[in-house]
Amino acid sequence: MERALTFFSSRKGQATTETVLLFPLFVIFILFIIKIFGLLILNQKLEIAGYYAARRFQLQSHETDYYANTWDRRFLIKDIQKKVENYLGFDNPGMKKFLSLNTLKMDVNVSGTWVKITITARTKPPRIPFLCKYNKDRVCDKDDKCLKGYAFLCETGGEVRIIKYVGHNERPAPYQRPEEK
Repeated sequence: MERALTFFSSRKGQATTETVLLFPLFVIFILFIIKIFGLLILNQKLEIAGYYAARRFQLQSHETDYYANTWDRRFLIKDIQKKVENYLGFDNPGMKKFLSLNTLKMDVNVSGTWVKITITARTKPPRIPFLCKYNKDRVCDKDDKCLKGYAFLCETGGEVRIIKYVGHNERPAPYQRPEEK
């Protein structure tokens, strides 16, 4: 037993100073990577949800005013938004926390030929405590990009918006984007 203890005490080890100084930097780096990865996942999930919402509204909406103002507004749009929220993770506490989800807004704008579906997801700020305790004016020194980053991290969070255009179901129309770009 005594021999084992002398074996451990005689070994040379890593300098504790290096480990202690580099560990917080490593943790900050990992937190940033996780938050950026979460935003990328949210963007991809919104693209898929936007396609689903646009296609379902295209196939199930009505042209007549009576059904467009009653069934489409009362049931269809609310049901599509509920399914989109469920897909994005608003019902799952773990996914909601990972993606920092706050609110979801879905707008459906029906025009003559096109239906424009806009889905906007607002995220909570990550609020990393050791970064947000400093004064933003001292940290950023009037740099606009730095101020936007600080606002995202500590104050407001972000907003991811997806816009999808679909034509009406009955009318075959050649594909041309409404912006004519």
